[in-house]
Amino acid sequence: MNTKRILSVIAVALITFTAAIAQRISVVTEDGSTSVHRTLQQAIEEADPGSTIYLPGGGFSIADSVKIIKRLTIIGIGHKSDNENADGSTIISGNLFFNEGSSGSAILACYITGNINVGDDGNMVNDVSIKYCNTNGIYVKNNTCQETVVNQCYIRSNASFGGSNAQITNNIFSCGIGSVDNGIVAYNVITAQWSFYYSQWKTYYVSISANNTRIENNIFTNPGSDMLYGSNCITNRNMFMNRDWGDNCINLDISSWTDVFDNYNNGTASPVSNFHFKKTYAEYEHQVGIYAGDGFSEDQLAPVPYIISKDIPQQTDAAGNLNIKIRVKAN
Repeated sequence: MNTKRILSVIAVALITFTAAIAQRISVVTEDGSTSVHRTLQQAIEEADPGSTIYLPGGGFSIADSVKIIKRLTIIGIGHKSDNENADGSTIISGNLFFNEGSSGSAILACYITGNINVGDDGNMVNDVSIKYCNTNGIYVKNNTCQETVVNQCYIRSNASFGGSNAQITNNIFSCGIGSVDNGIVAYNVITAQWSFYYSQWKTYYVSISANNTRIENNIFTNPGSDMLYGSNCITNRNMFMNRDWGDNCINLDISSWTDVFDNYNNGTASPVSNFHFKKTYAEYEHQVGIYAGDGFSEDQLAPVPYIISKDIPQQTDAAGNLNIKIRVKAN
């Protein structure tokens, strides 16, 4: 690591530390200028396009009236309560809206109580990345939104992609996946169904609604009565319990998924769940599910430095110095 890179890492760590101490939010522009804000709304509204918003541990509320209309990257310090961040986890209370003008934005390492929404009123919002997040739902509003990336996330409720070509990999879904066209759905654990009204006469309960999409190397623990609503999809090497579907299907003859995973936890999209395979089925660990492909981060931490310990005295020493000790680790 060169000197400039070392200084950059230290600078970001100290920005994060300053924000955590005062529960403030740091915004760093593309040219390296830094500002500090009291609320997430203020940070979003006042940040220059291309800026990165660093959220410390703690809770940050946001109203539905706040829309992201410029390219921004929002980075928390993780959503797992048992992580080694000294300042806990980052929780955003409310919904996030990536609207027209926000193409190229990203959200990483946050717990979102509401939904992440991409696109608005038919407007194109491209290349939005959602990574290392725990969110209630994800909604891409229309098929003009291209290349939404969802990777290594927990999705607690519904996910619908508006007929777009989303890239959905290495996630845990407590729902089915809706409306993907010309996309990728691979290396996920999908633990429930997605229901929708096709007409007033029929409701479909499916695992995936998709067209012209690669559906590969997923684990379906509770598939719908109809696996797929759509056509022209590549369906290869997906895993089921007592069900045969698609090409090269892995069909386990078992009575319960608790026989397969270390801690199945009813398939809940929660860090409490553990989708590592037991020894009997270890051969599948790198073939299907979240630990296959590019893998899944157990830490769920964004690739930025974070504080693992800090010692801040209540008062100065005899010479008037305040001796603060900080230990920082880079993920």
